[in-house]
Amino acid sequence: MANLRSIGPVMLVGAGKMGMALATGWLEAGLPPTNLVLVEPRPSEETKAFAAEYDLKIYDHAVGLLPNVLVLAVKPQVIDEVMASLVPVIGPQTLVVSIAAGISLARLAKGTGTDRVVRSMPNTPAQIGKGVTGVVAGDGVDQDGRSAAEALLSAAGLVVWFDDESDLDAVTAVSGSGPAYVFNLVEALAAAGVAQGLDEHVAMVLARQTVIGSAALLEADAAPASVLRQNVTSPNGTTAAALNVLMGDDGLTPLMDRAVDAARKRSEELGRG
Repeated sequence: MANLRSIGPVMLVGAGKMGMALATGWLEAGLPPTNLVLVEPRPSEETKAFAAEYDLKIYDHAVGLLPNVLVLAVKPQVIDEVMASLVPVIGPQTLVVSIAAGISLARLAKGTGTDRVVRSMPNTPAQIGKGVTGVVAGDGVDQDGRSAAEALLSAAGLVVWFDDESDLDAVTAVSGSGPAYVFNLVEALAAAGVAQGLDEHVAMVLARQTVIGSAALLEADAAPASVLRQNVTSPNGTTAAALNVLMGDDGLTPLMDRAVDAARKRSEELGRG
């Protein structure tokens, strides 16, 4: 994996929450602030504070240098317009890394005028360095390019490479959108507690901390999730009674199958433009 100090100029286009999560990780991992260019026409107060902390200037459009790496952290709905504006700053050495959901390698190459493109799908826990990012490289990306992409994306957490680009739509549906599923689980668990007579605030505290603690246990214990589930399930006990519902024919697995399938189909639609 490449050293962030040796990558050279990195241009980040899109300084929203995910872009800022990546940029923070890069700087903490050793990318010199002088090697980071921020492009964001409508910076938030948080982005302005970040730029001030590291003595960075925020540009409202791409200007000047030809970066070694250009990271596209913009919404899929505006990416074609953004890519068209970036063509003048993309040189033969520029590696383009996209984190826009559903945007194919072919579309990235066409929009930027280079086949040195990498498509990736991080998720929101990247904001605290606990993310997971699925990545696929275009045909024009050599090993140095892959190493540079991995060094940058590793700042957000675990990086998983794929050979088949179609897998990225499934990655988007599972891990890219997955944090929202977990947050909805917290909401649903808290609502169930309220239905059983608990105070709304107390039910939410219990639900939140249960998920937080369970996630920490998953991280600390290498055992499969199925084993951890079995470890807390006494035969014919209360947990077993609940799991008979969640693991039933109309339980959580078929529901999650439908949810992930819907997300994948939407990712594919976005990729077609």
